[in-house]
Amino acid sequence: MIGIIDVGIGNQGSIREAVYSLGHDPVAVKTTSDLEGLSHLILPGVGAFSHAIQQLHAAGLFEPLQAFARQGHPLLGICLGMQLLSDIGEEDGITSGLGLIQGRVSRLPDQPGIRVPHVGWNDVRFPRPHPVFAGVRPGIDFYFVHSYEFHPSSTDSVIGITDHGKDVVCAVATGNCVGVQFHPEKSQKNGLRILENFCNWDGTC
Repeated sequence: MIGIIDVGIGNQGSIREAVYSLGHDPVAVKTTSDLEGLSHLILPGVGAFSHAIQQLHAAGLFEPLQAFARQGHPLLGICLGMQLLSDIGEEDGITSGLGLIQGRVSRLPDQPGIRVPHVGWNDVRFPRPHPVFAGVRPGIDFYFVHSYEFHPSSTDSVIGITDHGKDVVCAVATGNCVGVQFHPEKSQKNGLRILENFCNWDGTC
């Protein structure tokens, strides 16, 4: 069973529709009890890092979400959800993240001629293979909307890179946890392929 965190921090509707179209019947996760019986969990996110973490704490899901991942269940963070997997976020002050993929989240730098936020379609390179990207050709475009970027503590966790005036890490993975900065649910057939791969993934590489 596929769960989607639903505490007012993400676009659950479009992700739910995408997962449903792949033949699954996803469960909205609003409380700890909703985690029971789930095999996979998706953490979407839109907005500010600090507010999202506050919402997870308010729903009583912060520690249970960590425990779910540390039990080996596959976990996918999307957009802000990917950033929440980090140790630290710098948006609206310094905030501790879930600490599931080591790294820090900071604002995209100002560069001449480069717009922040990074909005629109951009191609993604894969520095190493990962089951979630199986069957997806390198260089395919995905849809982005973000002003902050994930800086992993180790390059070993980097599985996707895009260009926005410089190399920007746009996909990370450690063990059974994976995150993508782009929106697969808005990225047509290749995005659906990633979601399908995740829903069929056993959490091992």
